[in-house]
Amino acid sequence: MAETASKKTADNRPRLLLMDGHSLAYRAFFALPAENFTTATGQPTNAVYGFASMLANTLRDESPTHFAVAFDVSRKTWRSQDFPEYKANRSKSPDEFKGQVELIGELLDTMNAERFAVDGFEADDIIATLATQAETAGFDVLIVTGDRDSFQLVSEHTTVLYPTKGVSELTRFTPEKVQEKYGLTPQQYPDFAALRGDPSDNLPGIPGVGEKTATKWISQFGSFAELVERADEVKGKVGQALRDHLESVKLNRHLTELVRDVELPKPVMDLERKPYDRTALKGFLEVLEIRNPSLRERLLAVDPGAEEDEAPAPAAGVELDGTVLSTGGLAPWLAEHGSQPLGVATVDTWALGTGTVTEIALAAAGGAAAWFDTTQLNEADEQAFAAWIADAGRPKIMHNAKAAMRVFPEHGWSVDGVTMDTALAAYLVKPGRRSFALDALSVEYLGRELAPAAADGQLAFGTDEDEQAEADALMSQARAVLDLGEAFSGRLPEVGAAELLHDVELPTSALLARMERNGIAADRPHLEAMEQQFAGAVQQAVKEAHASVGHEFNLGSPKQLQEVLFGELNLPKTKKTKTGYTTDADALAWLASQTEHELPVLMLRHREQAKLRVTVEGLIKTIAPDERIHTSFSQIVAATGRLSSTDPNLQNVPVRTDEGRAIRRGFVVGEGFESLMTADYSQIELRVMAHLSEDEGLLEAFASGEDLHTTVASQVFGVERSAVDAEMRRKIKAMSYGLAYGLSAFGLSQQLNIDPAEARGLMDTYFERFGGVRDYLQRVVVEARATGYTETMLGRRRYLPDLNSDNRQRREAAERMALNAPIQGTAADIVKVAMLNVDRALREAKLSSRLLLQVHDEIVLEISPGERKKVEELVRKEMASAVSLRAPLDVSVGVGTDWESAAH
Repeated sequence: MAETASKKTADNRPRLLLMDGHSLAYRAFFALPAENFTTATGQPTNAVYGFASMLANTLRDESPTHFAVAFDVSRKTWRSQDFPEYKANRSKSPDEFKGQVELIGELLDTMNAERFAVDGFEADDIIATLATQAETAGFDVLIVTGDRDSFQLVSEHTTVLYPTKGVSELTRFTPEKVQEKYGLTPQQYPDFAALRGDPSDNLPGIPGVGEKTATKWISQFGSFAELVERADEVKGKVGQALRDHLESVKLNRHLTELVRDVELPKPVMDLERKPYDRTALKGFLEVLEIRNPSLRERLLAVDPGAEEDEAPAPAAGVELDGTVLSTGGLAPWLAEHGSQPLGVATVDTWALGTGTVTEIALAAAGGAAAWFDTTQLNEADEQAFAAWIADAGRPKIMHNAKAAMRVFPEHGWSVDGVTMDTALAAYLVKPGRRSFALDALSVEYLGRELAPAAADGQLAFGTDEDEQAEADALMSQARAVLDLGEAFSGRLPEVGAAELLHDVELPTSALLARMERNGIAADRPHLEAMEQQFAGAVQQAVKEAHASVGHEFNLGSPKQLQEVLFGELNLPKTKKTKTGYTTDADALAWLASQTEHELPVLMLRHREQAKLRVTVEGLIKTIAPDERIHTSFSQIVAATGRLSSTDPNLQNVPVRTDEGRAIRRGFVVGEGFESLMTADYSQIELRVMAHLSEDEGLLEAFASGEDLHTTVASQVFGVERSAVDAEMRRKIKAMSYGLAYGLSAFGLSQQLNIDPAEARGLMDTYFERFGGVRDYLQRVVVEARATGYTETMLGRRRYLPDLNSDNRQRREAAERMALNAPIQGTAADIVKVAMLNVDRALREAKLSSRLLLQVHDEIVLEISPGERKKVEELVRKEMASAVSLRAPLDVSVGVGTDWESAAH
């Protein structure tokens, strides 16, 4: 057993650590903001995180030999039976707290820690019982709790560690500390507490008697019992108050005394710390998306079995026969092993449209594995590897294959035959998770912890041992990729996603790699001029804001802005937060509508121009030496299946504002090409909704060929189409798209700036006319609640366990996801299929035009000279036939010399 986990006291006494689970969980909950500790499915984890952090630190600092945690069962205890008002004043636990105590119990189970909860008793009683047993058995006892009643347990061999700042600082209460703090011995503390009363427990005190008087009486009379016996000796008004409330304080004394003989299932000697189930612990942290490396390391460092499990195993029951290949060794290794599926792991870099691969590891099912330095290959190795990596008949299993497909061409290698991408597979199995990192998946699905390989693409070798360790780590990763591929091959059919991976996601990954390599040409002078324009607008807004209030202040400081808005100008108060009154965009817009003062409007303009400036600055920084911007697309960020982009994020470029359109003019046709072409679907989400709901009215509206929103508005409001005004059309457009996004009546009211009752009435009227939509939306939630998931037309599932949650907020959030996932997900699938069809058709027609971008539902192509007409015909045909809908897909196409002029 590790020294740090089993250290005894100087006189060789065993050491028992006891923790009050509920008390500490509640403190952790309020110490850490729930919004910063929430999983993708909406499960708050702040109490779990805070408790785990305190636990790790305490185990490290105190080195107990024995350990247990006590929990309350409910508020129904012997105390509430004797005094029904006991704790009756306590408010209901926040919804975000519920369920986290059970999760803390699961955490303790992975650590093989004992936990106790006994009907009719509080955690304090369990702790008192264990502490009493332990002292009798010769233990030193440490009690971590936020309940001061535990001070009565303090003795020469029992110390209370009391949280004094959140969950990060503990004060040690020894007999001397109790005496210093209260002027009393620990044995006298319950006497003192009875006289003082305890508002948190709803125990009444004596009017006019505070802590000083209570201490004085106990010191004077020696004990509560003696004070009661001689109550007549206490003079003055406080003496009379004592006598008037004698029965209530006697009850207080009864309730404050901790029970020391609770019947427990295990004696204290059975609480010796045991080695963790490290696989279960890591899996638990991953499921809750608790990935702070410091916390994980601290928890693992105090594992009593840490010495037995310090080195990460390359496999559970798997041994690698790894070889560091020297020059000339790759070709024969591939000749022997290359016909079977191989796991592939690489160390590579990619930035500004170029990159390099420095290391590659390959692993086979039989245990054979190889590592090589790409700079050490001879001609035979190069030819053998190029032929193998490009051979569609040689199966490759990769993690994030797009990265390899993007960078391998820099070495003259093309990639084909990828039959499994473990990142994409994990995404399809559980799209709501936040991380698809290989090490996390290895722990969760293989029970295998991986050692890290070089993260920066640099060979950090100083000795042969360094090289071997690096090679071993990368070969272990390659083997994990191979084994994960096998695991996901079984999981994907279970979730109906095998075809989606092979027919859609893997081909999309290969296409995106080529699009990222292509990039899109940028007009640097235009973008730099835009950046200067926005910088000037920001400074002008600052000057005008200062002038509007008569002095300078920091527009970026919420505190100073609050002082100006609500202190100096005395504007109407907005929503109250922990740091004052909110000054977010919605609050400023509301203030602008409620007052004639110009500052809220100026603040909105300042923030808008500053955001635009940051957007353009980001674009300029990502212009590569080839004068093109090479964004990176991701398939595994949005749970609905939509693509996202980073470095830069092109979805941040506004579409419907003059400034946004001006920025888009900075994306231009590149040298050797004739124009840019944009193509997207008209109202794809609504067409999908009409198809899935089979609502006859909505399908007829599409079939009419007239403006959809005007047609629908005429039916909802019961007027002729000619009588539909702009406001009617605006409301119906918001309604229709809102339904596709799971918008509630309250959300609609916020969006339209109307009363919630009016929004509900509008929604009801809409559903009266389009009952098929109403029935479909209701059916989606009911079916998802029964199955646990929603599904798109192509079989993409979104698992929503919170549909059955007791937490109303989480349940309603899951219901909104259930409403929009099939519609948004189907639209995303259609766009991917369309991209693949267009790309395939371009190559089959041997055209030089190529895809560059996919942003939202829009595809951007670069058109070679003389190919415009052919490409437009091809794009319209392939996009319109991507899938068959009852409301047929409608494709809009535009052409121009820049992204904006190519709009349609």
